[in-house]
Amino acid sequence: MSYPLDPALFSDDMKLDPTRAGFGRGLKAAGEANEAIVALCADLTESTQMHLFRDAFPKRFVEVGIAEQNLVTVASGMARAGKIPFTSSYAAFSPGRNWEQIRTTVTLNNQPVKIVGSHAGIYTGKDGATHQMLEDIALMRVLPRMVVVAPGDAIEAEKATMAIAENGQPSYIRLAREKTPVFSMQESPFEIGKAYILKDGTDVSLMGTGTMTYQLLLAAKILAENGINAEVVHVPTIKPLDEETILASAKRTGRVITAEEAQIAGGFGSAIAELLSEKLPMPVKRFGVQDRFGESGDPKEIFQSMGLTGEQIAESVQVWCGETHQYHQ
Repeated sequence: MSYPLDPALFSDDMKLDPTRAGFGRGLKAAGEANEAIVALCADLTESTQMHLFRDAFPKRFVEVGIAEQNLVTVASGMARAGKIPFTSSYAAFSPGRNWEQIRTTVTLNNQPVKIVGSHAGIYTGKDGATHQMLEDIALMRVLPRMVVVAPGDAIEAEKATMAIAENGQPSYIRLAREKTPVFSMQESPFEIGKAYILKDGTDVSLMGTGTMTYQLLLAAKILAENGINAEVVHVPTIKPLDEETILASAKRTGRVITAEEAQIAGGFGSAIAELLSEKLPMPVKRFGVQDRFGESGDPKEIFQSMGLTGEQIAESVQVWCGETHQYHQ
């Protein structure tokens, strides 16, 4: 399946838009399509962009207040009554503060509650370490029945929101606060459980989730200028993984890089490493947050300090490929 990329990618005209804004648009559109959809927020309605739904459907919106445990518990009851609830807060608070209630009232009871974790990852910026949720991928992918989605940009966030609204499962969507590069287009495909080849390659597979896919596209461009033909694989659904696409790419190149703006312990890179260790063992190098908390600052500065810019990844991958043989069955 072809995946059109925005022609303005890497140019001065490249679009920037927060993934949380894409969620807001997607939730409003989903609400227009299905009257069963309701929305609940924990006193962060504008910040999480849920105000678009609230203003359009005030009778289907509930302000729970600063009570995140109650947020998902009420939502579970509404799901049991036949509604499709979306709950939003900062990811540091939901799922960070209310993980046990998500586990017990949502996933254990298999209720189709949609957990929206905004301000996740490094693009939280100046809010600092307390609000810079980096552990959410690990927390959510370990829950039985939970679908975990990390959209790559605002356009995909809109599509992903509309998709989880209709999937009938407990679902988590991870969103960034600040504007991030828009690399996809309206006609680019999105389906829960699918990964996408954005660039063909033969020397190494660069597998990214969420906003890190853009950094890998940039890294692949730099690597090509230095004689390394990298394949770029976008994996917006962390759970369930598209094993077929991931394994096929790994088999073609014989070396795998993973990238996420989250803790690498238990996160996206761990999910890829687990899959490959069981079905196609080969060299894997993971890029992500290395056992540290976030910090306050401009996202560009924080990315730089954590070694997660496309330029830094390209430099590291070039050295790694020079030292690491390709694995082929």
